[in-house]
Amino acid sequence: MNYRMIAKSIGNLLMVEAACMLPSFLVSLIYMESDLPAFAWSIALAMLGGFALTCLKARTPDLYARDGYAVVALGWVLMSVIGALPFLFSGAIPRPVDAVFESISGFTTTGATILRDIERLPHGILFWRSFTHWMGGMGVLVMMIAILPSVKANTIHILRAESPGPTPGKLVPKISQTAKILYAIYILLTLAETILLLLGGMPLYDALIHAFSTAGTGGFSNRNLSVAAYGSAYIEVVITLFMFLFGVNFTLYFIAFRRGGLRNALRDEELRYYFFIALAATLMIAVVNYGQVYRSPLLSLRHAAFQVSSVMTTTGFSTVDFNLWPVFSRLILLLLMFIGASAGSTGGGIKVVRSIVLLKTVQREITRINHPRAVRAIKINGHVVDEAVVSGVMAFFFFYILIFVSAVMVVALEGRDLITTVTSVVATINNVGPGLNAVGPMGNFAGFSPLSKIVLSLCMIIGRLEVYPVMLLFFPGFWKKGI
Repeated sequence: MNYRMIAKSIGNLLMVEAACMLPSFLVSLIYMESDLPAFAWSIALAMLGGFALTCLKARTPDLYARDGYAVVALGWVLMSVIGALPFLFSGAIPRPVDAVFESISGFTTTGATILRDIERLPHGILFWRSFTHWMGGMGVLVMMIAILPSVKANTIHILRAESPGPTPGKLVPKISQTAKILYAIYILLTLAETILLLLGGMPLYDALIHAFSTAGTGGFSNRNLSVAAYGSAYIEVVITLFMFLFGVNFTLYFIAFRRGGLRNALRDEELRYYFFIALAATLMIAVVNYGQVYRSPLLSLRHAAFQVSSVMTTTGFSTVDFNLWPVFSRLILLLLMFIGASAGSTGGGIKVVRSIVLLKTVQREITRINHPRAVRAIKINGHVVDEAVVSGVMAFFFFYILIFVSAVMVVALEGRDLITTVTSVVATINNVGPGLNAVGPMGNFAGFSPLSKIVLSLCMIIGRLEVYPVMLLFFPGFWKKGI
């Protein structure tokens, strides 16, 4: 492994993170609040550490696939630790474990929080808290682009390891051009949502906070009651729509804007499944809640659509306490937490396309039992899925379940109720944010022990990086030279 190049790449990431703290520093300067020195020290330390690492001299500039995995996993961990410094230095979150938990939750776009009174925090801290969502939403792509210019071989392997889904690819021949296209889409959608929220009467600061959190599908708000604090149907509809849009594969936006591409984009099988699941879940919850929770069918539909969009895209915003919903409605939300958004989006979860592949694999095995000589390939969008991809999905699912069960066992040592214990892990490993019961939309993770917070923090990173980059760090052979 090229350890020096790994360190230099991580140094570059820290320099970028320092630059990304500047907007929060400016917000603190505008409001002249107590968090201003905290950002000044955090920026200085990030710059100093990043500069020291970038000054290392490597024998070769080559950075290969295994090195790329190391940069991504170690880079995310170190960025989260540095990102916790403003919380610590400002006193907003005085305990290191809590500060790192909140930072990891931000960068991984999870939205789980240990804070009980959000509105007491300085404006700069709240801005940084949501801006980490915006950084993390495209964070996988940020690191991918940071790595690939130095990579001399096996770039597609790294691309698959980094991208949120089993079948990533380049939009155009050059990776740098692909990055520019994806960033343009990301920024345009963020600006569009910000403008629409401003038109709905939301203050600029609040609009930016919620646009950042929606774009990154994270869910941090600057209000204790989240989106419910505004009591506006218009704002809820806008956020519902953009949560759904940010849960779509970004490649489809590029395809849609090409000549005749809209029709091809709408034919995408994953998009159709994504839309169908969201629509079916919304209608079922709206019907079940009508009469039992809400007297108005439109109100029932409005809240159902918002929460389905929030949970399925793993954003985590809330307008109601869905802990009070019927069991059937909560069960649907729990299933949506596992399914997640589309591959190639900023959302988390297992991903819709993986769910499709798993279902079609089960269907194929049933067909083989009935017709042993039948040869049936798994197809997505009319194209045969390579068996290596199918086996990769199966392996991912196995690792996912193994990590999920292991984390539940550790958290269960606290002796909390079963629903809180299980959904705390579901909410973190799928980067959703809120779970059920004590970790529901009106609860938080403050009461968990330091051990549980560390485990749940690892779950957030593992879920965001899609298991493999983090798991490889724990295999001794991964670090040996010449392997």
